[in-house]
Amino acid sequence: MRPTGPGRAGRSDQVETRPTLRRNSTVPLWLAIGWRVLFVVGLIALAIAVHWFDRAGLRDNYDGDVSFSDVVYFTMISITTTGYGDIAPVTERARLFDALIVTPIRIFIVLIFLGTAYRFVLQRIWEKWRMAALQRSLRGHFVIAGFGTSGGRAVRELITRGTDPAQIVVIDRSDLALEEAASCGCLVIDGDATRDVTLKDVHIERACALIVSAGRDDTSILITLTARHLAPDIRISVTVRAEDNELLARQAGADIVINPVNFAGVLLAGSCQGSHIADYLADLATASGRVQLVERPAAAEDVGHLLRDLPTGLGVRLYRAGASVGWWEGDAARVQEGDQLVLIRETPKTGR
Repeated sequence: MRPTGPGRAGRSDQVETRPTLRRNSTVPLWLAIGWRVLFVVGLIALAIAVHWFDRAGLRDNYDGDVSFSDVVYFTMISITTTGYGDIAPVTERARLFDALIVTPIRIFIVLIFLGTAYRFVLQRIWEKWRMAALQRSLRGHFVIAGFGTSGGRAVRELITRGTDPAQIVVIDRSDLALEEAASCGCLVIDGDATRDVTLKDVHIERACALIVSAGRDDTSILITLTARHLAPDIRISVTVRAEDNELLARQAGADIVINPVNFAGVLLAGSCQGSHIADYLADLATASGRVQLVERPAAAEDVGHLLRDLPTGLGVRLYRAGASVGWWEGDAARVQEGDQLVLIRETPKTGR
């Protein structure tokens, strides 16, 4: 069920469900079963038609007359290998047809039934068990709450940056969104990310990061609040559309709050003062550009260098003891052990 408001009140009357991970199915269930049924019916109709046109080669030991119902009866007991003996092929042509045509039809039908039973019973039981096992083993994964425009773009960017799609779990209520996420190779779960039970099922406490893009600010804030309650140490990034909800999102526990409307305004304003500013910012933000904006801890080879002279990239800012230092701030911008660096580097060729 979808949340009716930003608060937790009013949710106690909802039925608790235990969603499980699932993957995309390329063929609808009804269509797959329908094709199998039509194929079986077609094979049986073919055998009945040939037996009917060659009914002179059959002998009815009961009344001596081979009617259409007798042909249907004989065809069905032949295909099912029952063989009561009351109707039997007596001519060479009828026996050859039974041996060379009806027997393969019988084998095909048995294989079709076995294949259907495997796919729609055994395989689904196995897949459900395997997904449940995988669900229990989730660790260090990314959780995406909402696979809309922003959430979907975040997933594709993570994959482009080298994240294994099997380490990304998408939560959504839209079948279309879940199918699209599954086509990317992600694990998907049909559930309400505002509910404790859903976040527990994706082991939010063992995830490395949560991206919240629910499409509505109140829903995104509630998801953030629920996730922070269950996983106090997880890194949470959330998108909100209204500027006055940014503070609420941070108070709910978000580490990073992104307002796409404000960011778009910044890009538009920058584009008015230069034709390449917006292009360069987009280049920095995506893994498919020529350069990347990267945040990482200071490496051993970085210690002692000024930010602008780093051997591993162009340092633009460092964070030390909760304070930020820019590359222009003289000796204060000399890297020390334990600093967190933000730098620009060339995109590896495999990531272009």
